[in-house]
Amino acid sequence: MQQVHDAWPDKRLLFTEGCQEGGPHHGSWELGERYARSMINDLNRWTVGWIDWNLLLDHDGGPNHVGNFCSAPIHTNASFDGLTYQSSYYYIGHFARFVRPGARRVHCAAPHHDIEAAAFRNVDGSSAVIVMNRNAEPRRLALCIDAVTTTMELPARSIATYLVS
Repeated sequence: MQQVHDAWPDKRLLFTEGCQEGGPHHGSWELGERYARSMINDLNRWTVGWIDWNLLLDHDGGPNHVGNFCSAPIHTNASFDGLTYQSSYYYIGHFARFVRPGARRVHCAAPHHDIEAAAFRNVDGSSAVIVMNRNAEPRRLALCIDAVTTTMELPARSIATYLVS
């Protein structure tokens, strides 16, 4: 994304068709982490949005006319009256709930190679900072927004969103 932006800085980049191939991956928390990592990295490198390919698929990861079954944030089954929410649904929620339409990405630096972070200033003046810990151990962090510093511990293999009004 960075190279595309550098080549055509006047173009707006939109990531589309994000998905996890290879079946539905029911119950996999790594799926959500993969989504968040992609969203954080793409949004930090000039994309203006991130769109999933399929928000809802059947229990087997279809329908699909070429047998390329995938996972989706939500799965359903014709014989089951309900929906199954995958980890990717909850990880996407960290962005969809707190980064409001019209938000601008702002500079954000992560202190460790296994910490991913992105920050946004919403049009109402609030800031949303999304931080993901890919490490198997908790990480202690200092969050600094507008000269106010707060320390926190981010649990192992977790994602958190901090909203400051």
